[in-house]
Amino acid sequence: MAQGWVEGIFICPTASMPMISLDAVRAIAGEGLEGDRYQKGIGFYSDGQDGRQLTLIEVEDLEQLESTYNVSLAQHECRRNLVTRGIRLPDLIGKRFQVGNVTCLGIRMCPPCNHLEELTRPGPLRGLARSGGIRAHILTDGVIHVGDQVIGDW
Repeated sequence: MAQGWVEGIFICPTASMPMISLDAVRAIAGEGLEGDRYQKGIGFYSDGQDGRQLTLIEVEDLEQLESTYNVSLAQHECRRNLVTRGIRLPDLIGKRFQVGNVTCLGIRMCPPCNHLEELTRPGPLRGLARSGGIRAHILTDGVIHVGDQVIGDW
């Protein structure tokens, strides 16, 4: 069993607007995080079929971006819903995992796109090309809190 925790929670009510930091958020099965642009179907890439119900990134990848490429990207700037620590997210693809009491399914990698650099600064694309996080579906309703465990069993 692999285990980490949620270090940050972020939603964005409309496409391209700044992310909002939360201490807790309601996860809605089959939809997304309550109030987030993808739950509402109005995100920049809102097709709903590719795991945009929930996006996650490892804080370790953001730290490596800064140490290796000298590009600083704050947690809210990475445009992912959950920032985790202590768990290798790519290992969760194709598997069920828990975030607090919410069951999720890892769908695919979530490399950054040009839109990220349009909204922030040059540099993150190259540094996060292989480590931009993952996309997941939300399988059960629940509330996710900062500090909740992220548990993968494979």
